[in-house]
Amino acid sequence: MDSYIDIHSHILPGIDDGAENFETSMDMLRAAWNDGIREIILTPHNKPSHHNAGPEKISLLIKELRNKAQGEGIGMAFHMGNEMYYGSDMTERLEERRALTMAGSAYVLVEFGMGDDPDHIRYGLYEVLSHGYHPILAHVERYGRMLMKTERVEDLVRMGCYIQVNAGSVMGCFGFGAKQFTRRLLSQGLVHFVATDAHDMGKRRPALLECAEYVGRKYGEEYAKRLFKENPRRVIQNDYI
Repeated sequence: MDSYIDIHSHILPGIDDGAENFETSMDMLRAAWNDGIREIILTPHNKPSHHNAGPEKISLLIKELRNKAQGEGIGMAFHMGNEMYYGSDMTERLEERRALTMAGSAYVLVEFGMGDDPDHIRYGLYEVLSHGYHPILAHVERYGRMLMKTERVEDLVRMGCYIQVNAGSVMGCFGFGAKQFTRRLLSQGLVHFVATDAHDMGKRRPALLECAEYVGRKYGEEYAKRLFKENPRRVIQNDYI
């Protein structure tokens, strides 16, 4: 089994709509470990006008989770981050350290509303870029108005943005439309990261192995290596992709 890096997950307990408690967190970590995931950027939601867990709280939870994992022989490497819901105060939240970049790098995982207009998404990502950050658009396949329009994603990539899709979407867990769209993006080389976006042990479990093997067979082992290992490593090391 190869090893993978997951850049988008909601495994930390009790601070967003992911794991409810440490028991669930540990179940998710065991599943991730057994699936070949060896490194995770933990990205709880950070939303405007919400009571978000701050960096201190996230750091304490990671420390406790690491101790529990090591106690079971799970040598997972953890990094701090957030999945940031775009708002006009987004860069302010980052600069005031009320929200976190990815593993302390210049990369930021950015989320939008599922029904947001593509022009709004483009404007928001441009604003993030203009402040010197490298935006990673989270689960692009979830924005309904982007579906069937790969040229919109191509425009964002030309602008300097990076694209993340969910492994479950590629494998058809979230409907035919999401599967077809993510696979078209992959075929055109418009995806930079495939991540779990894990929230639980059900439909949104932490699994990458099946998807990584599929991408390797269908689109080439070199591309799969970039999506599941090399590009995530560059984020953690704050290198250009």
